[in-house]
Amino acid sequence: MDSDFDIHYDRLVGQHVRLEPIHQAHVPGLFDAGQHAEDWVYLPIPGFASIREAEEWVGQAIHLAQLGQQYTYVLVDPVHQHIMGSTRFLNIRAKHGGLEIGYSWLGHQFQRTSVNTETKFLLLKQAFEVMNAIRVELKTDSRNLRSQLAIERIGATREGVLRNHMIAQNHYRRDSVIYSITDEEWPEIKASLKQRLLNYNATSS
Repeated sequence: MDSDFDIHYDRLVGQHVRLEPIHQAHVPGLFDAGQHAEDWVYLPIPGFASIREAEEWVGQAIHLAQLGQQYTYVLVDPVHQHIMGSTRFLNIRAKHGGLEIGYSWLGHQFQRTSVNTETKFLLLKQAFEVMNAIRVELKTDSRNLRSQLAIERIGATREGVLRNHMIAQNHYRRDSVIYSITDEEWPEIKASLKQRLLNYNATSS
């Protein structure tokens, strides 16, 4: 039986981050946030060297959304309105109720904060509760141990390694570590993420 999966590309609002569907108006803020190559080490490009590169990247992301292939969100600080990074829904398999959360990057000043946790919470909630996904995948470079630990803290299940999966920066043959969360697992993971966010709010207040 086909899944009743249905894409919803909506603004997602949390306490520490607001996820906005990407728009040309985001170009200056993304350029400002995306100039640090160390934040892009495991991604296909090493950040933005010029405003033109940011414009092209945003244009490509918008085009992919129009084609229904990838849906890029821009992460915005809801208090100061600073752009902090971006993330995507991609590898969408509507017939099978599956998609991936990926191509995620966060400015270095926002790393090791609640932003990544709340971003994943909002995306997973959208995927499972609004779009009716039955499986969400997360993949990361096998060299990126910090990302693997972060995904495991969410509660995702490590499924294995895809060898020579992608050509990364500098023509590196990347092995990808793949994780998943299913709709049956989501309620428990949701409760855990909500508790982590409550604990963060308590310690930061």
